[in-house]
This record gives sequence, structure tokens and C-alpha cells, in this order.
Amino acid sequence: MTEKTFTTHLDALRDFSLSHGEPEWMLDLRLKMLAKIDELDLPFIERVKINRWPLLTVPALKNDTDAVLLAEDFLVETNDAPKIIQVGTQTAFEQLPMELIEKGVIFTDIFTALTEHSDLVKEAYMQLAVKADEDKLTAFHAAFMNSGVFLYVPKNVVIEEPLEALFVQNSQIEENFIKHVLILADANSQFSYVEKYQTIGETKNTANIIVEVITKPGAKVKFSAVDQLGVNTTTYFNRRGHLLKDSTIDWALGIMNDGDMVADFDSDLIGEGSHSEVKIVAISTGSQVQGIDTRVTNYGRHSIGHILQHGVIRDKATLTFNGIGHIIKGAKGADAQQESRILMLSDKARGDANPILLIDENDVTAGHAASVGRVDPEEMYYLMSRGIAKIEAERLVIRGFLGSVIAAIPVKAVRDELVDVIEGKLTK
Repeated sequence: MTEKTFTTHLDALRDFSLSHGEPEWMLDLRLKMLAKIDELDLPFIERVKINRWPLLTVPALKNDTDAVLLAEDFLVETNDAPKIIQVGTQTAFEQLPMELIEKGVIFTDIFTALTEHSDLVKEAYMQLAVKADEDKLTAFHAAFMNSGVFLYVPKNVVIEEPLEALFVQNSQIEENFIKHVLILADANSQFSYVEKYQTIGETKNTANIIVEVITKPGAKVKFSAVDQLGVNTTTYFNRRGHLLKDSTIDWALGIMNDGDMVADFDSDLIGEGSHSEVKIVAISTGSQVQGIDTRVTNYGRHSIGHILQHGVIRDKATLTFNGIGHIIKGAKGADAQQESRILMLSDKARGDANPILLIDENDVTAGHAASVGRVDPEEMYYLMSRGIAKIEAERLVIRGFLGSVIAAIPVKAVRDELVDVIEGKLTK
């Protein structure tokens, strides 16, 4: 796609921004990135070629009105827990208890946030964690973002109940999903956030999803996600944390998509004593390709970054884990550890686990472990010799393989849901 093709959308993009009442700075960012898309390169994901993936399909710049009609289909519980449901590009349901509103918590769609809390959004939106001009896909996202959520938790506010966001891609129609989630945790705040991605319909679509989590000094965030986008959805995920002094993010990610997916899951440990734990379970089936770069960069002294990721591959699928730990010069006392393991259940499956350690400072600790292998025949024989069918025996082995990661996920509700989702994906 040429620059000329992108810039033909300038008037439609300007109208889209104005129709949502976006502040001038947001429109300026969109137009600047529209002009830069063609100049930039695609992101490089080791051993995954995405140059022919349809990740630069411009979305229809319009307002979809079908979401409200579908909201009730996704409301499993009717309690007053903080929750947002977005169907397609529209917010179908939004709920925040009055006690949290009175404490200054903001949990709303991105366009409302841009109009009502412009300064707060501007402080962090593609400024700190993900830079808009990093590569072709971030610039494309900045130009064409068409939905999202903003969460702000003020200083010293502690929220006991998880905040939940459900994002449903509407593939009953042709509608590309360019979603932005911006989470701003002010100093010494504490909360858990859970997001889920699903697809309805069979139309071929693309998704470009960026999640930014900014933690100010002393903030503690437990971030959990279960990704289940459909087989006809080609996805780019970018989740990134920007952690200041003594702040923490616990990431727990279940990568259960059915279509091709490439992802950057990154944590930038900026402040002294900042701490990121990244736990990932992933399953690839059919003929899908999934490539995941998980990176922790230690900038701050005594910062800690740990990566634990386990994946399972079936059929003719491909799964790549690139674990990257980078300790920047000056980050004395930093700790970077990673473990990436892949279990292949088919002779036609392909798995790669690539550990990368980049150490630019002395007086640090760092280590890595990586493995790619097949099911131990002796384990299978042992289980089958006790009357367990082969399919069930294989399932038990998978549960054991993924169990160590799942058990380390801090939110019990997410652990339980992930077990159910894994079971469903393995029985398809």
C-alpha cells in the first residue's frame, strides 16, 4: 500500500475525528502519523514473516449502531462490578459503582475520555509506553484508531474488585478492529484489570490492538487477559508497561486466538525498584501462525523483570516465543530472568523458543531457560496403561505442562476461566 493510498483517507479521517469531538492535539497526531505510515518499517519479529499479512487494511471510518442491540448477549452477570463491553467499535455497556466515581476513578470509552479528560489522556497516550512513530503498525494505529477504553485510578486509591473489559470483534460485517486501551495508575494506587477479546461472525478482518499501562511511583497493577479472536482475524497485539519507581505490573496473558497473530508484550522498568512479572500461556492449532516477542528492559536500579511463558502446538500450527531481557547500563542490582517452553503434539507442528539476554551493566543477575519438545512417550504409555484413552492422556499432559504457569496467575477468576478456555480450544 502506497503513501498516496493512505493519504487519500485524510478528509475522511478528519471528519471522523471531528464527529467524535476529539481535541486538536489528537487530530494533529492522527494526521502526522497518516503521513508517516509509508516511511516506516514493519516491526521485526524473529522467525515470523508478516510482510504479506493484511495488517494495513484501512477501516471504514463510520459509526456503527448495532452494538447496543447485542449488549445483552454478553451480560452474563448483572451485579454492579466495574465493567465495560464494547461490540465492534461501539460501547454497548458501561458500569462504574458510585463509590469509585466519588474517589475519582475514570473507566470509560476512549472517545468520551478524549473529550472529558483530554489532559489526562494526552499525558500518556502514545507518549510514554508506545511511541506513535515506532514502526509502520504503531503509526497506522495512531492514525486510524477507532475504539478503545481509558482507565484512570487516582493516587492512593485501592480497588478490591477487578475492573473488567470485554471487547467483541464484530466479524458479522467487514470491520477492522483498531482498539486502544490506556491505563493510568497514579501513585500508590492498587487494582486488578481483566480484559477479554472475542469474535462473533466469520468475515475476514484484521485487528490492531495497543494496550498501554503506565504505573506511577508505588502503584501496583494486576493485568490479566484472555484473547480469543477468531480464525478469520489476523491480529497485531502490542501490550506495554511503563513502570516508574517501586511500581509493579503482574501480567497474566492467555493467548487462545484461532487466527494468525503477532505480538509485542513489553515492560519498560524505568524507575528504581520497579518490578514486572510476565506469565503467558499460548496454544496454536490448525494451520495458524503465532509469534510472540516478550521483552523486559531494566532501566532502573534494582529493577526486576521475570518472564515465564509456556505454549502448546497441535496440527500444522506454528508458535514462536522470543524472550528478550535487556539490562541497560546504569541499572545496577537489576534482575532479568526468563523461561520459555513449548510442547509440540504433532510431527507437522513447528515451535521456536528463542532466549535473548542483553547485559550492559555489571553487578546484575540474569538467566534464561528455553526448550522445545514433544510429549514424553513414557508419560503417555504410563497413563494409557492405566486405561486412559490417548486423547484424554494427551489432555492431562497438556494440563500439567501449562499448570505451573496458570497456578502462578494471581487472580483466581482468571485462572479458572483460562482452564475452561484451554479445555475448549483443545477439544475443537
